[in-house]
Amino acid sequence: MSAFRKLKALALGQNTNLDLTSVQLQSADVPITDASCRGCADPCDEGHDEYPKFDVDMETEMLGSVKPYARQIVISTGKSDWVREVTDAKGTLAAYVDELSSSGRPPKDTHSPKKPKDKELAPANGSAHVAGIFDSSNLARNKRVTILNGSHRTVSADHDRDTVLVFPDYTAVTEVEHSHAGAEHLWTHSVSPSVELHAAPKPDTQVRSWIIPYSCVILLCSHKRRDNRCAIAAPKLEHALTLSLEREGWEVHTQLDDPSEFGHGPALEDLSGSEDEKHAEIQRQLQALDATHGEHKRALILYCSHIGGHKYAGNVIINTPRGVSVWYGRVTPHEVDAIVKETIVGGRILPPLLRGGMNLSYPGHKTLNDW
Repeated sequence: MSAFRKLKALALGQNTNLDLTSVQLQSADVPITDASCRGCADPCDEGHDEYPKFDVDMETEMLGSVKPYARQIVISTGKSDWVREVTDAKGTLAAYVDELSSSGRPPKDTHSPKKPKDKELAPANGSAHVAGIFDSSNLARNKRVTILNGSHRTVSADHDRDTVLVFPDYTAVTEVEHSHAGAEHLWTHSVSPSVELHAAPKPDTQVRSWIIPYSCVILLCSHKRRDNRCAIAAPKLEHALTLSLEREGWEVHTQLDDPSEFGHGPALEDLSGSEDEKHAEIQRQLQALDATHGEHKRALILYCSHIGGHKYAGNVIINTPRGVSVWYGRVTPHEVDAIVKETIVGGRILPPLLRGGMNLSYPGHKTLNDW
């Protein structure tokens, strides 16, 4: 299988040269590190959990395997596995939101010439374009919303209503009815690409929004019915991430704390002042949680449904308050220490693990944790 993939990569003209990848990322103003991804000897001498032998694509180009999206939502289910296609499960919030998202996509125009992808997705900051890396300034243009189920339980006062995490906004929306009407309200209130990023939501009587009270949210694909490799990798990565983060002095949770009880003050819908003052307060709350500025660092690790690229298991997404989403693949417990030290704490990308992500291009800054 690996020999076939090598031939396929060559035939497709894919870049498998990591030195060239690093140069491309630097030209796109992505803060990177040249630190080794593996934090232990090979074979391991530190007792890291090992995966049973399963086939992982180590040959083809991984960077660029993330499709552009405007927003990503993670819906509370309290589960770690789901039906194969979560948006096909009738009567669920995932299905209702997908219906709304699909209806907003324009029909394909088969007669007009296609626009070059690099022009469609080039960063607004003028940096060089790298496939799979895009920024949140393209919300209205990208339009696509990715819909995931998560392992977190709802923290809504009404436990029959869902709690939805929204990225890159880094908000938790509570009291969401899992009905078509509830999905419509969530869509117009928080999810539609037409909703301005980090804008203070309008006063609302149906849902409550809060900044997620963690310095990072880590998503691990655990979707067994989609691919067993992810189900095997996720718990081992969760264990390794927890140990590594705790060694760095972080507190680690695997269930969402109720943000209304975390001392943030009122829900975002209830912020007072002018629109500029509300926006400034949201930015203040986000910056106060950042890995560099936050006094008390906490991480939330959740399992999630299929994010694509299961051939690259284990799959990890790291979300931060600044709106950064780092998508890593081919992750084993041996790489976790480097991910924690270099990316989560240090704010720098490990090029060999990168699949893509949002808001990684950051001209004039040495790390993704700068503000």
